[in-house]
Amino acid sequence: MNFDEFIGQVQHRLELPGSGDTVRAIRATLVTLGQRIPAGAAEDLAGSLPMEIRWYVTGAVHDHGQRFDWHEFVSRVSEIERVDPSTAAYHARVVIDLVHSQVPASDFQQLRDQLPESQDDENWGKLFEVVDAGGWQESEANE
Repeated sequence: MNFDEFIGQVQHRLELPGSGDTVRAIRATLVTLGQRIPAGAAEDLAGSLPMEIRWYVTGAVHDHGQRFDWHEFVSRVSEIERVDPSTAAYHARVVIDLVHSQVPASDFQQLRDQLPESQDDENWGKLFEVVDAGGWQESEANE
């Protein structure tokens, strides 16, 4: 998948009016994710993504491996994307689902391993709700 296809998929899935809004949603999600995970995990995850998308996880991030929870993640995405937190959380879930479809299973599992999913920890399981529900295509078919 190339950059334009990636943007088109996200725009279609999120039903956004333009590519600017779409790129902002992708950038907000992936830059913030890149800030949270270690640099090596970011490189692994980004390796199968289009070059322009890969940059958001790696090149645009100057401080990898920061410790913050799901709520802080959503807050950061919301601020960058300039949308309310519930919209930012939904956009992040859909972007992560598309990333899931583009990267090797081992790299995606490495991402999940970096983000605690128990309620007692940081609630990162919420980021993977679309993936865990069978992905966007599957949930679309069930509506």
